[in-house]
Amino acid sequence: MLLTTLAGSLPKPAWLATPGALWAPWRLEGAALAEAQRDAVLVALKEQEAAGIDIVTDGEQSRQHFVHGFLRAVEGVDFDRRQTIGIRADRYKAEVPTVTGPLRRRGPVHADEVRHARAHTTRQLKFTLPGPMTIVDTLADEHYRDRRRLALEFARLINEEARELAALGLDVLQLDEPAFNVYLDDVRAWGIEALHVAIAGLACRTAVHICYGYGIKANIDWKATLGGQWRQYEATFPLLAASRIDQVSLECANSRVPLELLGLLRGKDVLVGAVDVATDRVETPEEVAATIRKALAHVPAERLYPCTNCGMVPLAREVARGKLRALAAGAALVKRELGAA
Repeated sequence: MLLTTLAGSLPKPAWLATPGALWAPWRLEGAALAEAQRDAVLVALKEQEAAGIDIVTDGEQSRQHFVHGFLRAVEGVDFDRRQTIGIRADRYKAEVPTVTGPLRRRGPVHADEVRHARAHTTRQLKFTLPGPMTIVDTLADEHYRDRRRLALEFARLINEEARELAALGLDVLQLDEPAFNVYLDDVRAWGIEALHVAIAGLACRTAVHICYGYGIKANIDWKATLGGQWRQYEATFPLLAASRIDQVSLECANSRVPLELLGLLRGKDVLVGAVDVATDRVETPEEVAATIRKALAHVPAERLYPCTNCGMVPLAREVARGKLRALAAGAALVKRELGAA
């Protein structure tokens, strides 16, 4: 009950990549980089365990970007042919690779990372992959020229990868779909269909993470335009409630999401974001507990998992550590109130 987890990413050590930045360049190369990434995963695991997090991740320490880390191993995606495009409905510009031919995995992408993490923690392990719609929105396409078809092709590759990762002892496979909060008509038309292709036949639990983005200026500015209530979830939650996904991860802390919308996810595990990743201020355990208590009015305790709003890679490491400690301590407060500590 009230098992804690995080959306996925953690800040990278300064000896691995430039601190405080998305898409930060690596500071090492070749074998030295691979060794440093493995070491960073060990640090990330132990910091989560020390903070009291129940379901841990590798912190995405081996990936420069949550989407492109997967795409680099896909034939048909050309990183030498980059374009600057507007993504998330032109919320901001990004330099992205281009789809130039049929898609195929060159081989396992993240198997070594999962194998390494699984060998170094006895806790439940979650691993994140980009969702099909978000992938489609984070590259240029000069081959398929059809977003649905492209998404289904990527969903097929994700499923190949996910089956291999689950076989290595993964407990939760999470697909990151921030694009679900932007292209609401596409979620209904083909977004859920693509998720189902991506998770078909998986032996582990499956999750989808939908949020309002990292705590970067472009996302903060966008949220300021959404009015007094953020109701994008109102369109997607009924679709997800009827889907084959087991868990839904969402943003709640310091947001304008009406928490009664959580009731639309009846029958699903709900990963309630109780830590705000758009601020350097570390929440108190009581603040985290207050968010959890509000969510419990709409989600049964056995289905509620206190979580972070989104990934924490842009934050300072000490800030992220403090937020993880607050998350675990806040959940412990509520567990005691429920007699489950």
